[in-house]
Amino acid sequence: MDVYLPIANLAVDGLVIILLGLATGILSGVFGVGGGFLTTPLLIFYGIPPTVAAASAATQVTGASVSGVFAHSRNNGVDYQIGLVIVAGGMLGALVGAGLFNVLRSIGQIDTVINILYVLLLGTIGGLMLREALQTLGVFDTKGEKGRAAKRRHHPWIAALPYRWRFYRSGLYISPIAPMILGLVVGVLTMLMGVGGGFIMVPAMLYILGMSAKVVVGTSLFNILFITMLVTMVHAFTTRAVDIVLAGLLLLGSVTGAQLGTRIAQFAKPEYLRIGLGLIVVIIALRMAFGLTVTPDEVYSVVPL
Repeated sequence: MDVYLPIANLAVDGLVIILLGLATGILSGVFGVGGGFLTTPLLIFYGIPPTVAAASAATQVTGASVSGVFAHSRNNGVDYQIGLVIVAGGMLGALVGAGLFNVLRSIGQIDTVINILYVLLLGTIGGLMLREALQTLGVFDTKGEKGRAAKRRHHPWIAALPYRWRFYRSGLYISPIAPMILGLVVGVLTMLMGVGGGFIMVPAMLYILGMSAKVVVGTSLFNILFITMLVTMVHAFTTRAVDIVLAGLLLLGSVTGAQLGTRIAQFAKPEYLRIGLGLIVVIIALRMAFGLTVTPDEVYSVVPL
C-alpha cells in the first residue's frame, strides 16, 4: 500500500508505518514513554529526512499519549498537580528548542545534530536501564550481592531548593523549581528530536524527584501529551516540517498500541520489560552511530525547505 508523503516528498508503504506506530504505542503504554525516541530513528532508517521524522513523530506521540493518559487516569495513576508544573517548564523549553532548531537548520547542521543527540542519549539511557534491571534481578552486581532496588528518595540537591510545595499523590514535599527544570529539558529535547521525553522523564521522576512509582507512568504521559501538542504547533508554524500524512499513519497504530501496552504493563514483570527496552535502545544507538561513520550512498541530497 504505497502512500505519498507531501512534506517528505517520497512514497512509503503505509502498512509499515502503521505497524511502526503500533509498536511505539505499545511502548508508550508499558513504560510511560512517548515512543518518539524509537519512532524518529526508525523513520530515519526507513529513509524519511531527519527533520520531517522528528517533527512528525512529535505529532504521533501526542495521539499515543492521549490514549495512555485516559487508561492510567482510570486507575488514579496521574498526579495532575506536579504534572502541570512540569508542563509549564516544558512549554518554555519547547520555545527555546524552536530557536535552536531554526539556527541549526539555517547553518545546515540540524540532521547531524539530531543523529548525534540520539546516539548519545539512547546509548546512555539504554546502558543505565540494562544495568539497573540486571542488578535488580541479581544477574549483575559489582559487590557480588544480589541487586536491590534503590530506596525511593529525592536527590539531596532537590531537598536544598527553596519554596517547597506538597504534591500529595506523588508523596513529595519539594520545590516546584525541580520539576519545572525537568520539563524545560524535556521541552528542548522534544523540539529538537521529536521525542516525548519519557525515556528521560520517567527515570528522573523516580530517582531524582523521588515520585511514587504508582503515578510515574501516567504523569509522564500527561506531560508528554501537552508538551508534544505545543511542539507540533510550533513546528507547523515555524519549521513547516510536519507531514500530516505520515503523522496520521503513525497515529492509526499508536492509539491502539497504547491501550495494549497499558494492559501488558499490568501483568508483565517490570525488570524483564526494562531489559527488553534497554536492549532495543542500545541496538538503535549502535545502528545510528554506525550510520554517522560510513559514507552514504548519495553524498548530496535535496530536502524541502
